[in-house]
Amino acid sequence: MDSLIAAAGRALATGDALGALKRVALREDPPALALRGIAMAQLGEHVRARELLRRAARGFGAHEALARARCVVAEAEVALAMRDIGGSPRTLAAAEAALEARGDPQNALQARLIAVRRLLLLGRLDQAAAALEGLDATGLPPALAAVSALAAAELALRSLQTVPARQALARAQDAALRARVPQLVAEVADLRATLDRPAARRLSALDEHVLRLDEAAALLDSGSLVVDACRRGLRVGDAWRPLARRPVLFSLAQTLAAAWPGDVDRETLIAKAFRTLDPDETHRARLRVEVGRLRALARGMARIEATARGFALQTDEGRDVALLAPPIDGEQASMLALLADGAAWSTSALALALGASQRTVQRALVELEAAGRVRSTGRARAQRWLAPPLAGFTTILLLPAALPTG
Repeated sequence: MDSLIAAAGRALATGDALGALKRVALREDPPALALRGIAMAQLGEHVRARELLRRAARGFGAHEALARARCVVAEAEVALAMRDIGGSPRTLAAAEAALEARGDPQNALQARLIAVRRLLLLGRLDQAAAALEGLDATGLPPALAAVSALAAAELALRSLQTVPARQALARAQDAALRARVPQLVAEVADLRATLDRPAARRLSALDEHVLRLDEAAALLDSGSLVVDACRRGLRVGDAWRPLARRPVLFSLAQTLAAAWPGDVDRETLIAKAFRTLDPDETHRARLRVEVGRLRALARGMARIEATARGFALQTDEGRDVALLAPPIDGEQASMLALLADGAAWSTSALALALGASQRTVQRALVELEAAGRVRSTGRARAQRWLAPPLAGFTTILLLPAALPTG
């Protein structure tokens, strides 16, 4: 390795992308292309960075499998920053195995952490936890130790485990300060701030309370029947009944929970569930059918009793009912939460993360753009979507999460 390549590598390790470019900007050999690609990625020029890294990977010969694997890992990190999360993870897994086999555990760990962050974006928390299991950050360079601790902290936050999250964030802050990389220090500070921001609202027939993340987690673990409007389902302790794909049943559950311990008249339930202000006998018949379905789904958690004017939610053993609402209203709250991370998302990536069709995502984006809440850049396949940060609260509870059924 020549002195300019070594100096550029040291500059990149401290986050000095411009210093690295000064040393290799005019060179076209594969090591220089790889470093230029990483520098461009640090500067936010992701399309150019990906092109340079691909050229570098092609330039390394058959006997330079280690260098090619490092380029694959760097390109995967760029793809993650571009929210290009639809590709197969097998290429990255193969690069990780190659790095391990050739004695480069640090870059192998970096590949593993990129895979974990992709799984977190997709809301696959169990798979992310399995990928992090057994990870040993002992002896790592401070920058990589900080990234590892940040991944563990984000997983804990997404799983609503605030105590492990605080511990991981303390490790991340210590490592980021030792690394002296401003971007890492800022990322740790931003993630720590989520613990003190409002995360949800607890609504009742009488009042509304704003909850921090730890308070929301305590409510979900309290044994109360929680109608969770953030993740759209019913929860009692560890038991979870998802309703994200059953909007009529969720609307009924939400309306009944908001009125608890009182009842709700049939006209109001019809208006909320079927979105009509002029009900007829067909709507009343359909209401009976849907209430029956909700009653069956909630069995063991709650009962739905008929009253003189409508229906009421009832629980056993004096169990409370709580309606947990997101900090922002609207059906596109989860989409806004994803877009608010500052990255530019494609419709395909949004659809993959949300578990929805691209057509559904496109219709929602058109509505949000008309309301001035999102904006697009580029055209056709290069079109990407952004939204301003949602200041004042955390969107943790709105992000996609594959929750177990119970």
